[in-house]
Amino acid sequence: MAFTRATGKHRGPSRLSRRSAGVAGVATLATTGVIGTLASPAVAAEAESLSLEDTGLTQAIVAPDYLAEQIDAQAEAQQLEADLAAAQAKAEAEAKRKAEARAEAAREAEERAAREAERKRLMSYTLPVAGSYVSTSYQAGSSLWSSGSHTGVDFHAASGTSVVAVGSGKVVEAGWGGAYGNNIVIKMNDGTYTQYGHLASIDVSVGQTVTPGQQIGRAGSTGNSTGPHLHFEARTGEDYGSDIDPVAYLRAHGVNV
Repeated sequence: MAFTRATGKHRGPSRLSRRSAGVAGVATLATTGVIGTLASPAVAAEAESLSLEDTGLTQAIVAPDYLAEQIDAQAEAQQLEADLAAAQAKAEAEAKRKAEARAEAAREAEERAAREAERKRLMSYTLPVAGSYVSTSYQAGSSLWSSGSHTGVDFHAASGTSVVAVGSGKVVEAGWGGAYGNNIVIKMNDGTYTQYGHLASIDVSVGQTVTPGQQIGRAGSTGNSTGPHLHFEARTGEDYGSDIDPVAYLRAHGVNV
């Protein structure tokens, strides 16, 4: 059997062809990111000096050791930069979380303080007429009163002076009260009652809830009265005859009378 082979020569690539292949290989490394960011003038120049190794099948680029080390160093630097950025982002997120937690804690503390202040305010007591004084004492004797003695105290007040609730409670009477004239009776939150008589006007209605210092009317001289003032009573019950010493009552609730 005879063997034949194609005519012609098998020629190796020319120097120019090998050079072109080498440059193409470097370009491939650059586009794939191996050299990438290292493509400074110095590195680019070094790339020109890369040797080409002819394996007989393909041509491979053989990088000098120092260039490989530079590539590794660049990769390590990039990884370190990424790690630092991640650590900084984590630290900033943690700082933000702590700041938000502190702000929330401060807000809750302010709300608790406000609630506590409001609770104390609602439990507090005050004078029925600001800056006034007692002009007629409790149980003072006179024919002016049907019982023969004063069942409350009179606070000095000009006509039209603001009259306020001495504490928190609910209005159980608001209107004409006979000898008391225009009067208001409030059931206090502690179960006692307070009365405000001889008013020129009434600003609340039955069933209304009032708080300490809230205006409920204005002082006057209605009913059995000899002049403008506020008649104030403290009682253990809603009805007439259950009166107790109003001054002692207010003082027991922290009011300076």
